[in-house]
Amino acid sequence: MSMSLNQLYRVIGISKQAVHKMLNLNQKRKDESEQLNRFIEEIRKDHPTMGMRDLYFKIKPEFMGRDQFESYCKKSGFMIEKKKRHCVTTDSSGVIRFPDFIKELNIVRLNQVWQSDITYYEVNGKFYYITFIIDSYSRRILGYSVSCRLLTSQTTLPALNMAIKTRCNSDLKGLIFHSDGGGQYYAQEFLKKTKAFGIINSMCKNAYENGKAERVNGVIKNNYLRHKQINSFEKLVKEVDHAVSMYNYEKPHIKLKRKSPIQFENNLLSLNRKKTAKMTKLFDAKINKTLLLANIKSSEKQGKKTA
Repeated sequence: MSMSLNQLYRVIGISKQAVHKMLNLNQKRKDESEQLNRFIEEIRKDHPTMGMRDLYFKIKPEFMGRDQFESYCKKSGFMIEKKKRHCVTTDSSGVIRFPDFIKELNIVRLNQVWQSDITYYEVNGKFYYITFIIDSYSRRILGYSVSCRLLTSQTTLPALNMAIKTRCNSDLKGLIFHSDGGGQYYAQEFLKKTKAFGIINSMCKNAYENGKAERVNGVIKNNYLRHKQINSFEKLVKEVDHAVSMYNYEKPHIKLKRKSPIQFENNLLSLNRKKTAKMTKLFDAKINKTLLLANIKSSEKQGKKTA
């Protein structure tokens, strides 16, 4: 005898809404915990011997208590006593992993590939999170967000919305969105947005395979934010806004022939307009020549008939 899900819910005394609410809550917790490994790795680069207790009070994850955090670190291999540990960036159970579509890809135009990464920034002993999305061809920061938590709704989703708004006049169908395997990049609300615009999701296994996005993190943090007196979240948001503007409009890049990302894009648009105008001019000239020849032949025929 088969039983429907609704009948099963009634038998065990729980509503369908409660089940979905629980599943959504579990997904949000998973999205946040997936990124923990990444930030612990980054902190340990600067503080190799920092213990789990200190790590907890540095990060202060709202979704995880101290004892749970320490248990999580032990399970993930972050105990200092271990001389050799194998750290994973994501939990492979139940994790969505997209293929790496930019490996060995020749990037030759704007909106061919966007790359993204999430980094942390410490203010008065508390960690905040900065998400960047860049155009891989021009290195321009198209979207970004500064958040208190690692929720998708506060990190990757607002950054993606900003990037789409920045490219509002462009057809994004077929664009490759490349990132690491963090939970914020495969959360349902994020994938719903990429699918709506025909964007193809791509993921790497190692940080160096997302190098352009990683470098932008370092440039903004070390070349701009570190030189400012930032003592609050509001001040951090303001300085990130300013840093992104300076980076996009004024910072020259070797790969862009010493132009800033905005200058590089404007030059491309100018060249494209000139190329289009030239092609239109040649096309018009060809049409006019064809019409002229057609008129001459028509006149010759009329002349013969008259004769």
